[in-house]
Parts: sequence; structure tokens; C-alpha cells
Amino acid sequence: MTIPVPHFPAGADDAAGIELFEPSLEDLYEHAPCGYLTTAPNGVVVKVNETFLAWTGYSRDQVVGQPFASLLNVGSQLFYDTRCLPVLRLEGEVREVALVLDRPHGRPLPILVNSIRRAGDDGQPRLVRTAVFDATRRQDYERDLLFARRAAERSEVRVRTLQEAAATFGAAKSEESVTAALAEIACAAFDATCATVMLPVTDSGILRAVAGAAHPVGESVSIDSQRPEAEALRRATVVTISSVDEAERMFPALAEPLHAARLEAMTATPLLADDAPMGVLVCFFGRRRDFEEDELALNRTLARLGTQALQRIRLQEQLEHLALHDKLTGLANRELLQYRLAQALFAAGRHLRPMSVIFLDLDGFKAINDQLGHAAGDAVLVEVSARLRGAVRPSDTIARFGGDEFVVVCEDAAADAAVAVAERIRMAIRQPIAHVPVALPLTASIGVARHRPIGGRIPEPDEVVLQADAAMYQSKESGKDRYTVVDI
Repeated sequence: MTIPVPHFPAGADDAAGIELFEPSLEDLYEHAPCGYLTTAPNGVVVKVNETFLAWTGYSRDQVVGQPFASLLNVGSQLFYDTRCLPVLRLEGEVREVALVLDRPHGRPLPILVNSIRRAGDDGQPRLVRTAVFDATRRQDYERDLLFARRAAERSEVRVRTLQEAAATFGAAKSEESVTAALAEIACAAFDATCATVMLPVTDSGILRAVAGAAHPVGESVSIDSQRPEAEALRRATVVTISSVDEAERMFPALAEPLHAARLEAMTATPLLADDAPMGVLVCFFGRRRDFEEDELALNRTLARLGTQALQRIRLQEQLEHLALHDKLTGLANRELLQYRLAQALFAAGRHLRPMSVIFLDLDGFKAINDQLGHAAGDAVLVEVSARLRGAVRPSDTIARFGGDEFVVVCEDAAADAAVAVAERIRMAIRQPIAHVPVALPLTASIGVARHRPIGGRIPEPDEVVLQADAAMYQSKESGKDRYTVVDI
């Protein structure tokens, strides 16, 4: 592309040529692409151009004769008087000073100022020439750049937070470690005063803070209550409280506890698995807080990662439970029985404390199963399991050995204690069962193998079970509904 060059008439000097474009230097001054003004040494404006007047909306009479500083807003006046003028007096010029100029009508005008001092022949200052540039667009660019930088910083923080959360949750081995990590990461990410996770208590309609976590406005909350934690679960969305005043409007019962705990704001984020509630992540803040969308998005993402970790932990626990427990009754299976019995025998030998194994077989179960069907038989086994749980001690292990046979491992049980447990089992089993005819009674034949170590050989688990099984058969051959005790 060729740019045309102006052609001046032959013999015309430079000044004559310029006049073709600029009729006069005065016109150039008045309509320059920036504001110009001249001030006396005391700062009073003595001359100003049209560009400055057009930008600001002042008339010439409103500017000339006034101190330049009086045209600035309060903050800029202070800055100009304390920072710019001293530099101007010492160095003779200032460059790119950012100020804000008040306009008679309209928004304040951000400006950049270059000023230079001129002295007379005697060296004394005579005037100050100032060029004024409209910095509106520059300010907008800087603001956009600042917003972009802050957005990038927030994005980087979010990425680091999520990376940390993913690594921490991936390494977690228990529900407690997941909830503790989720609360800790959320507290740090949102600069919260404290954070906690609340989980539903089974079949109670209650949300309760996990063990060891601080919940400053109540350790438990009813799922039906008017509280942010319950509301978050009902609406399946983040619920925010920005101030105590907002709490008074939205959740009146919450305002006083927040104030008493010296808290101002909170968030409640639901932990949802396929839209089913698993709990709530709660963050508290000691000052008023306006929550931005990117914060809430990070909150939701953290909650989702925490929920996935909880699902994984619970699935692992379910699989481990299924591997070691009877599917029908929920009691220990043979594999877990073997492990617990080996532990009990080792502890008995190490501490020289007695232990016992109780083996029981249900009398009359075959008739119930044959006449009423397998479904009824399964229901009876489930009922028997419940009765066994109620008859033994909390520390005892109950296992379904197979079919209608059950084994109970009683650690640290002297002879009398083991017999007492056996008798409670016998009496519990013989009680009538709903939906089972009286003509089909159910009892238990029980064998008790007691072991009291005296520093000798520790018997093998299978040996102890066989002894208890043999004692059970003695009870069955002796008339059933009784127990037989043997020492090994």
C-alpha cells in the first residue's frame, strides 16, 4: 500500500506548507489531541485549550483563574499537593501522573498528566505547562487486565485445590479420613473460620457433625428443620448466608447462635450421590461474605469429589463385609470366624485368660423349612440371628457356620460366664416366633468348649470348633433344648 505524500507548491517554505493543514499554531494548540493548560507558579490556571474544556465540560471562565488542584477530586488533590508539586519544584517536571478530574456534569474523568516548569531569564519559575491525557480507556484496559490476572490466579488456586483434593481423597482409607480432609481443604480454599461435614444418622432424620469436627452452632440438625444444612439437602443446591441480618430474614432460629459464636456467614453444600443425599459440607466465616459464582462452583466441585470418595469407601466396606459376612443374616461367615477364633486363642494364651466357643444347632428348623417353605425358613434364621445378638456380650463374635448351625466365640470368658451365655441363647431361641405355628417349635442344642490356658499348647481353631460341635451332638442325643460343656 502506498501512502500519498502531500505536495507543497514550488518555492513554498515549510511554514507555508504546514499552513495548508494547520491554519495557525493557535488552532493547533486549541484543538490538539490532548488537553493543554498553563498555570502560574502558584498553581492558578492562566490558559486552557478547547480540547480540555470539551473533555471536562467546563467553560473557560470556570477554569481560568482557578487553582488546577481545585478541578481534581479529593484524593487526587491530596496526591497532587503532597507528591506531584514537590517533585515538580525539585526536578522541574513530572510525567504520567495518574489523577482523577471532577467534571461539572457526568462521571469523574481519569487522566494522565505531564507537567514541565519554565523559568525566566533570572532563573525564577514563571509558569507550568501541563498536558492532560484522557486515561479512561487505559484505566479500562488496566482494569480488564487486573480482572483477567485475578481470574487466572483464582483458576490456578482452584486447580491446585482440586488436585490436592483428588490426591487426598484417593489415598483415604476410611469415611472419617475423607470427611476430615474435605472439611480441612474447604476451610483453606475458602478462607473459612471453620468447616465441618454433617452426615445423616441412620433412620433418625438427623444430620450430625462427624466425630472430631467442630460445628459452632449445633452438633446435630433435624432434616426437617429450617436450617441451611437441611435446606441444602431438600433443595439439592448450595445455600449461602452472607450476614447475620440475612440469617434473621431467611433462618430466624440461626441468627442468635451465629451471633453468639461470633460468626457472620456460612455456606451449606449438599453431598449428593445420584441425587440421593449423603451429607452436607458446612463452612463458617467470621465476617460478612458475599459469595461469588466461581467460589460456589469450587464448593460444588469439592463436594462432588468428597461424595465420590465416600461412595468408594462405602462400596469397599460393603464388599469387604460381603466377603466376610453371611449374606442372609449379616453374621460373620466361616472365614471371619476362623480369623476371630485364631485371634481369641492367641490372646488367651498370651494373657493366660480363659475363652470359650459355643456351637448350636436349631432343633425343629427342618420341619419349619419343609412345611412353611424356604422363605419362612430364611425369616426364622434372620430372627434367630437377632436373638443371638441380644443374648451374647457385645465383645462376642457370632458366626453362621452353615445351614442352621451357629458359632459364638466368647473371649475372656470364665466357665460360669460361658455357661451363662449358653443359657441365655437357649432361652432366647425357644421363645415363640411370629408366623410360625406352635406345632412347629424351635429350640437349640448347644455345645460349649471351654479353654483355660495354663502355659501349654494353644489348640488350633478347627480343633476347638470340633470339640464344641461334638458337645452339641451330645446335647442333641440327650433330648435337645440343652447345653453340654467340655474342657479342652
